[in-house]
This record gives sequence, structure tokens and C-alpha cells, in this order.
Amino acid sequence: MYTTVNEDGVLNNYAAEPKMYYAEYPAIWQQRKYVIQAVFASAIVTTLVLVGFSVS
Repeated sequence: MYTTVNEDGVLNNYAAEPKMYYAEYPAIWQQRKYVIQAVFASAIVTTLVLVGFSVS
């Protein structure tokens, strides 16, 4: 744990920072999975909106 002490003797505790890393660009098969998820999510939202309009 990282601590510092100021002039009055008060301790300040700092959390340990995790090591930083760069994200990798998704592979083609991951991108296709994202597209499929987006299609299903759009279909669900569209269905909910249409049901909402038809009920009201």
C-alpha cells in the first residue's frame, strides 16, 4: 500500500494502480459476433417499440 504523510502527520493511503495495457483490435470472427449481436438487439428494440405503439 502506498502511503504519504503530510506536515500534520495525517496519513494518505493510495490504492495500487494496475499495470496498463493496450487493447487489441478484434479479430474478424469477433467482429461478426458483434454484428450478429447488434442485429438481434435492433430487432428486440424495434419489436418493443412496435408493440408499444400498437398497445397505446
